Amino acid sequence: MVSRAVGWAALAASLSTFAAEVTLPTPQDLLGLPRVPVPQDNPLTLEKAALGQKLFEDKRFSADGTISCAHCHRPDLAFQDGLPVSMGIKGQKGTRNAPTVINAAYYTTQFWDGRRTSLEEQAKDPLLNPIEHGLKSHDTVVEVVRGDPKYQAQFRQAFSLKPEQITIDHVAQAIASFERTLVAGNSPFDRYLYGGDKNALSPAAVRGLELFRGKGRCVSCHVIEQSTALFTDNRFHNLGVGFAKIGDRLPQVVSAWRKAKAEGRAADEAVLTQAELSELGRFAVSGETSDIGAFKTSSLRNIALTAPYMHDGSLKTLEEVVNFYDQGGIDNPMLDSGIRPLGLTPQEKSDLVEFLKSLTSSRFARSPTKR
Repeated sequence: MVSRAVGWAALAASLSTFAAEVTLPTPQDLLGLPRVPVPQDNPLTLEKAALGQKLFEDKRFSADGTISCAHCHRPDLAFQDGLPVSMGIKGQKGTRNAPTVINAAYYTTQFWDGRRTSLEEQAKDPLLNPIEHGLKSHDTVVEVVRGDPKYQAQFRQAFSLKPEQITIDHVAQAIASFERTLVAGNSPFDRYLYGGDKNALSPAAVRGLELFRGKGRCVSCHVIEQSTALFTDNRFHNLGVGFAKIGDRLPQVVSAWRKAKAEGRAADEAVLTQAELSELGRFAVSGETSDIGAFKTSSLRNIALTAPYMHDGSLKTLEEVVNFYDQGGIDNPMLDSGIRPLGLTPQEKSDLVEFLKSLTSSRFARSPTKR
């Protein structure tokens, strides 16, 4: 599938053509980010994004009417939920931390294990997961939107569809379009490095940036380029997080995964309903032994707003994250070769934290409300 980049100025110019709460980022908001990739078969329009926002917030798309996409990706919490692992229908706990949707458009794969390659594909999975939305079929979603006059009007405007023509793929395309509007750069870091404002960072954050690029070796995975910075390599790495849960029983856990796969169980169902299988990470997708315990590199943008951290939410603060990397992760047979002790001083650790705080976009700079 060929992608193209969206022109935000052209979209913003047509804002008056629809009434919606979607806020489109301006070119200033995108300072430090590349243009947003948009698939050719799902061109981004304001009407579609507004429809996607409504779908994103609709609790009718869950078995008990309590869960929407926004339940785990709350706008007031920088589009995550502030919990170690997310909770779905009937108060059930999953096995993984809900990542923020902000800038998810730039990931080449979705979910911690990268089992989906697009936002469109990702949008459909949680609906059927028994821990999350808990629906038996996507038909429930389609029936709701086909029977709702307001949805009928929005789908007609966004896709030129009659109610009976609406499918779950159209629903997913709309949600993905909304998520592509949730992009944000223009942090103090961006204004410092890409905007030419040498006063945008504090002296401590400047020192932290140098450590990030040098002694801390952070840029090996959290990439900074000449004109943009995604702060991710879009790859998967074993840091040792959670590996102790399966280390002693690895052959049995791998066997259980193979059994689940042979039975045709969906990958997301297996990893979110069985804690041990969840710790297999990328291996549950690729089947490659080298991927055991490896998880996707998260972007560090807006990281100060999205605690707790790691795929299992086991680290509560940025200070804990820096200490974790300083100690060289958690040793295990599959530990990524790039993870080793750093020997940071207390001052260096503090400076790194200050730099990480400087990655908060002005679009989401307000303090989030915790549960």
